[in-house]
Amino acid sequence: MLAVLLLPALGRPAAAAEPAASERPPAGIPPAETPGIPPDAELEGSKAVIGEILIDNQNIFNLEDPKDNIPIFRLADRLHGRTRPSVVRNQLLFKSGDRYSRRLLDESERILRANSYFYDAWIRPVRYHDGKVDVRVTTRDVWTFNPGFNYSRTGGTNSTGVQLEEMNLVGSGTDVLLSRTTTVDRTESLLSVANMHAFGTWTAISADYANNSDGYLRDLLVNRPFYALDTRWAAGISGNNDAQTDFLYDRGNIIDEFRDEHNAVTVYGGWSPGLQNGWVQRFSSGVTYDEHLFSPVSTWTGLTVLPDPDERRFLYPWVEYDLVADDYVRLWNHDQILKTEDFYLGTIATLRVGYADAALGSTQSAVIIQSTAGRGWRSGGSTLLLASDFSGRIEDGLLYNGVADASIRYYLEQSSKWLFFTTLVGTKGWRLDLDNQVLLGGDNGLRGYPLRYQDGTSRTLFTLEQRYYTDWYPFRLWRVGGAIFFDAGRTWGQPELAQPSLGTLKDAGFGLRIGNARTALGNVIHIDVAFPFETADGSIRRVQFLVTTQTSF
Repeated sequence: MLAVLLLPALGRPAAAAEPAASERPPAGIPPAETPGIPPDAELEGSKAVIGEILIDNQNIFNLEDPKDNIPIFRLADRLHGRTRPSVVRNQLLFKSGDRYSRRLLDESERILRANSYFYDAWIRPVRYHDGKVDVRVTTRDVWTFNPGFNYSRTGGTNSTGVQLEEMNLVGSGTDVLLSRTTTVDRTESLLSVANMHAFGTWTAISADYANNSDGYLRDLLVNRPFYALDTRWAAGISGNNDAQTDFLYDRGNIIDEFRDEHNAVTVYGGWSPGLQNGWVQRFSSGVTYDEHLFSPVSTWTGLTVLPDPDERRFLYPWVEYDLVADDYVRLWNHDQILKTEDFYLGTIATLRVGYADAALGSTQSAVIIQSTAGRGWRSGGSTLLLASDFSGRIEDGLLYNGVADASIRYYLEQSSKWLFFTTLVGTKGWRLDLDNQVLLGGDNGLRGYPLRYQDGTSRTLFTLEQRYYTDWYPFRLWRVGGAIFFDAGRTWGQPELAQPSLGTLKDAGFGLRIGNARTALGNVIHIDVAFPFETADGSIRRVQFLVTTQTSF
């Protein structure tokens, strides 16, 4: 059946055109086009320039709509610090006097939509006069203050937390978080500060400081990335210092524990000739220091097998090549509910190669490789996305800690409210480091089973979902959808300490999807009930109840 369903997707990629207004869901309708504005091609051909840039940053609730104009929503709008117009303006790829380009308007929309403090963003010409095009940049804020309690349940285990977070401090785009969370691994007290456009620039700055029940975390990042297709340079530095207990799992139980102290620093710079004929090439180089020190845990009474060697250190320069095609499409009701989604359909490929020399302090001379590749297609109502990545190191002519991942994602639009989705993902490992497990369980897609249930050197997971997107809009705060699903997965290989694979495991179930239409506190809440097909193991309950917040449907 999968092969038949894939056939419509294998045609020529569709152009990144918007659907007709009559086909758009209500939340995805951009501001109306202004009558009398010449077509984009005509404006570009006449060498029109950008005139006035009008920033229309809308508040959370539209008080001109009687359904939104109620006391509690009016109070929320007054309490909310609306995003500053300068924050919006500084993320645009054009300014007054620049040559008009629909491509730059579209790319600026995508950059704005990527911010968690905006629900959506649109850029439209509103006036044409004297060779100038005035444009309006429309954004819609969401509620960004989160004083509350978090709860999630996957694989039969609970995670809880309390936090005080503001994701758009006084409208500046700065995220400040103070939290305490308890998971199956540890209790963490965290202070985090981040701004992806610090000081009105394209430079991202983030810092994390955490004291944990089993260690600590210190992270710092300063990065000016290739933020747009035509960006000509990038540079950054990142540092990490943390210590924690690493847990090895099999059949949902801990089979080993050891201490892992990690230190890492990366400095890099990059250059690009920019966007040329629809393609972007980028060239980067840098230096990375990556160290792990492993030691026993005194409180662990079981068998301890430390990674060999128990000190792993690599200092290496590297070079990287990136290839990116300019090919995006706007969709709705795919991974979100009634929200504009930017799907990337172009070819993307990355290759990074470095060399660590034992003579310069590395514990072992090695060639270190990282790579990614992806491609998408769209035809009619079908969308097919392929993605893969590979990493590993070559020591004495042999591949160690090699990991290859691949995925196929397929969407079939059956109507504006119904969508069929299927995905096939796989992982293959070669001579894996002991601390690098290939796990399969309730926390990574096999919803009917305990978390980290199967340990292997390879795995695959197949999922079918029938999705439904409703018009239900409870309290005008959430968008609601539903899904019925089937999962099947298995592992291969037998790592040290792990039991033999149980073969193919399957489950089926149903669930609610709740999209946050007014807040930045999480994209889609999943409430699922899953039924495992194999329950001979006494550790597996016949019904699994899951509550998670995920980035997609």
